[in-house]
Amino acid sequence: MTEPFKNTPPAPESKGEMTAANVAAALAGESQASQKYLAFADVADAEGYPNAARLFRAVAFAESTHARNHLSVLGQIGSTEENLKAAWSGETFEIDEMYAAYNAVAKLQENKSAQTTFRYAEAAERDHQFIYDTAYKQVKGGQDFGPESVWVCPVCGHTVIGTVPDYCVQCGTTKEYFKEF
Repeated sequence: MTEPFKNTPPAPESKGEMTAANVAAALAGESQASQKYLAFADVADAEGYPNAARLFRAVAFAESTHARNHLSVLGQIGSTEENLKAAWSGETFEIDEMYAAYNAVAKLQENKSAQTTFRYAEAAERDHQFIYDTAYKQVKGGQDFGPESVWVCPVCGHTVIGTVPDYCVQCGTTKEYFKEF
């Protein structure tokens, strides 16, 4: 039997480009499965099947565990400072390149739903970029990010630090639906 990881994700290993590509593809697949199963759990709850919902959430957790392990093998988990910098870079890519290109195609194909979801996501990514930049500067200076509540709109992902707004500036969702972290 192969040596188990024993309460820690596997160590990074850079042996083989094809293997690295496969691990990256597996990371994407496990991440998507986790999110899909969480969405399925919400549907099961709404339809009155709490145990089916619990099953979906349990398997989503397992899929997230697989994704974390793959991320570790790829060497993409660093210190908090490094992780904040990487998170900021990811948000910047989504704002500057990904959503701009995706939205252009959706507009050409007159897909209003896709345009809306891309607009919501891009606006939320701007929130995240700013918040990660703030947190990065604080951690780089030896301080933790502030203790204020983080509020997230469950419809569009708009993210606010501090006081929850009366309604979402992106989609109009009222404050009682925001999730607090």
